[in-house]
Amino acid sequence: MFAYLLLLFSLVDLSQSLWPIPRQLTTGSIPLKLSRNFDVVVNIHSAPQDLLDSISRTNGHLKNDSFERLVVGRSAADTHLVNHAASLDSLVVSLSEGSIVRSVAAEITEAIESRSESYTLSIPNRGQARLTANSTLGLFRGLATFEQLWYTLDQEKYLTSAPIEIVDEPAFPYRSFSLDTARNFYPVSDILRTLDAMSWVKMSTLYWHVADSQSFPLSIPAFPELASKGAYSQEEIYSVDDVKEIVHYANTRGIDVVMELDTPGHTTAIGSAHPEHVACPNKSPWSKYANEPPAGQLRIASDATVEFTKQVFKSVLSMMTSPLMSTGGDEVNLPCWEEDEETMADLEEKNITIGEALNEFVVAIQGVLKENGKIPFIKSDMILTHNVPVTNDTVAVVWQSSADAVGIAERGLRFIHQPSNYFYLDCGAGDWVGNNVLGNSWCDPFKTWQRVKYGTSSRYYLNHFRLGVFL
Repeated sequence: MFAYLLLLFSLVDLSQSLWPIPRQLTTGSIPLKLSRNFDVVVNIHSAPQDLLDSISRTNGHLKNDSFERLVVGRSAADTHLVNHAASLDSLVVSLSEGSIVRSVAAEITEAIESRSESYTLSIPNRGQARLTANSTLGLFRGLATFEQLWYTLDQEKYLTSAPIEIVDEPAFPYRSFSLDTARNFYPVSDILRTLDAMSWVKMSTLYWHVADSQSFPLSIPAFPELASKGAYSQEEIYSVDDVKEIVHYANTRGIDVVMELDTPGHTTAIGSAHPEHVACPNKSPWSKYANEPPAGQLRIASDATVEFTKQVFKSVLSMMTSPLMSTGGDEVNLPCWEEDEETMADLEEKNITIGEALNEFVVAIQGVLKENGKIPFIKSDMILTHNVPVTNDTVAVVWQSSADAVGIAERGLRFIHQPSNYFYLDCGAGDWVGNNVLGNSWCDPFKTWQRVKYGTSSRYYLNHFRLGVFL
């Protein structure tokens, strides 16, 4: 019984430091410290530079991080254990026999179903640890786990639960953080800092909501005027070089950057440079013509607007390395088009309805993505509310409610699960429109980590609908 309790406590101790918890984890109860001459040995011929860079960062974290164990007295309580602990001299990093040597950046920009992130990590009572994977991306994930195992006491790095055996792979291939840089501009340095934090906890994707009605901060090679006239200011623009830096930085840290260019709604800012393509721009009252101010969305029945939008997407695609791209599609407003003279004239000339024009618009824009080898993402309300036809390879983004996942799954589509009632982190901080003295936000209440972790029945959806891509 005593041995069982020791094992239980050691597992609890590690589960507090490891995030996410590995799929398989076995531990002992022997203290172990890093040798003062500890080294990471790379047993890979022609190892890619981004893997070598990640190893250098691991060494830096091991040297400079000062995490202490969550016990009474913190790490000082372990003084006796550390003083009598054996040493770990090295970590040998290697690829499985027959594995192809590719960069981390190349691995993370493969198709989701082709990515391999699994690894094994073996840490003995002393001597030499081993990290093995069949891809450099898997090795990168294993290094993140290795870094999380160690506590600090004075100048010593130690753990209390050797030997350790970890066999790990992600429960879900798509694990994303969504960042809106249109309503609130984030400097490049802040985005890079966010990417660092994401990499430490094995997030695989930055879902970049780059533009919206409020601003268009993305400088596009073929249409630089969209940003120069649509951004909040000339200092709040992401240049082509900025995007290149962000994407490269993310890819080398095991993160794919999926950009969302929301269309046809949420596009008022485009009208600052191209008013000919935007219906009901800034029309009042905004509550009639949009879900939030300012009103304005693309003229979907205009051939010129459709062609313009296709060219915008082609130009954006030239900047991105991801196999994925989102066309948005949420919260389109029918009165905006119904009261727009140009749109109604185009509909009459073509003898089609708004619904038919919307279908044609979406098919045309998603066609551009497919022609360029990309898998299209689209917001779930386009499918569930507007019945827009999409091909089976389309990935739906469930964002309004977790209940929408069922309708998407019943259509046989893969989907990303990021509903506002579980995963939106901007809820509960007050409303930014209107005069509500209670300060409620549209997606109250605040989403605690307990709700994020335990509240969603993700396993239910996974088991019942056999989904391939699921957040």
